[in-house]
Amino acid sequence: MKADIVVVGSGCAGLFCTLNLPKDKKIIVISKSDVRSNDSFLAQGGISMLKDKEDYDSYFEDTMKAGHYENDKNSVKIMIQSSQEIIKDLISYGVEFQKDENGVLAFTREGAHSKKRILFHEDITGKEITSTLLKRVEELDNVEFREYCTMVDIIEFAGVCYGVVVREKDGTIHEILSNYTVFACGGIGGLYRHSTNYKHLTGDAIAIALRHGVVLKNIDYVQIHPTTFYSEDSNERSFLISESVRGEGAVLLNKNMQRFVDELLPRDEVTKAILEQMKKDDMSYVYLSMVNIPKKELEEHFPNIVAFCKEKGYDVTKEPIPVVPAQHYFMGGVKVDYYSKTSMDQLYAVGETACNGVHGANRLASNSLLESLVFSKRAAIQIGEEFDKSKSLDKVPDYIDFDYYKNEKKLGDNYIRMIDGAMDRTQETRKRRKTNA
Repeated sequence: MKADIVVVGSGCAGLFCTLNLPKDKKIIVISKSDVRSNDSFLAQGGISMLKDKEDYDSYFEDTMKAGHYENDKNSVKIMIQSSQEIIKDLISYGVEFQKDENGVLAFTREGAHSKKRILFHEDITGKEITSTLLKRVEELDNVEFREYCTMVDIIEFAGVCYGVVVREKDGTIHEILSNYTVFACGGIGGLYRHSTNYKHLTGDAIAIALRHGVVLKNIDYVQIHPTTFYSEDSNERSFLISESVRGEGAVLLNKNMQRFVDELLPRDEVTKAILEQMKKDDMSYVYLSMVNIPKKELEEHFPNIVAFCKEKGYDVTKEPIPVVPAQHYFMGGVKVDYYSKTSMDQLYAVGETACNGVHGANRLASNSLLESLVFSKRAAIQIGEEFDKSKSLDKVPDYIDFDYYKNEKKLGDNYIRMIDGAMDRTQETRKRRKTNA
């Protein structure tokens, strides 16, 4: 099977990249599950946007401070300065954001933001954006979707990526040759017992990058979301209670119904406070109360959260709910430049799979969708400009050892061990550097 470009993943980064790639190129988008089962559809809170020139310095500082000043400053600058263009793109595609009574875009605030600069659509902003992008991609004649198609490796020859090896739903293993390959595979939540991510997101691109010597960055930086609905069933995907709820006034309470932390601190600080309080209280969770948020606002801004809690037996307008931190986001990933190009020729990475340094050591709320869209568009533009310079597929060897990939469990376990080992080594190296500093 051949294509001009293979995009591995159908979340917002993969879809937006596809939309911005040349329309005269054959593109294959593969998805490990169905095209809608990705974390982009789950994003609740919103997408950040620079409101005006006066907002730039505070937005930049908020992002840097949340990232413990380990962010790549140029990446942050690119993201913020591109934000208005990206929002215009989304609106032109048909994305609907909340507006005020005058028909002007409405903004909300989340933790570690000094101002209201987050656009939203109820509490399903990710679904609104990603489903709209999916519709636009499905309208393209040059794009083919392959669902339940898992990337098990890339095709590399002489330091150049020539496509991917995939396993189809029926177990068939084959190659997809391509001039360019884009990793848009999402995060690593499937490696954790408690995570807001889909279970099938197990960091495949990270393992494959390790196998081929593609440079990685900050792969020990994993963000824990402070507030997910507490469930005794560890097999359930953790249901996220959006940070926007706290941005609108929800408070965290201990077992004595006493407030114990500033809810709008960066996520890592709120998480630390919750874990310490759980230990003090000898409980598996703390409480989150939304009772001081007007009922109408709760039902209009957070209808899905209200409905979910009701299904679990809680009326959030009258009583607090139990919440617990869970793995949420991967700040590290495949190292990329400002156009999302990896260290391997003809291989790009976008979205949560990639690390361009925007997030530093801790992601600022609602920067994930924006960062994914900004840098996936930049990748698409560069691929379009450079396409005629790509190396010929005729150089690819005829033989691929498909037997290596046949034992799905063995291969998957091996990839997980590779990721765990690399994360441990990265963390140990970081500790030694701090000790010697």
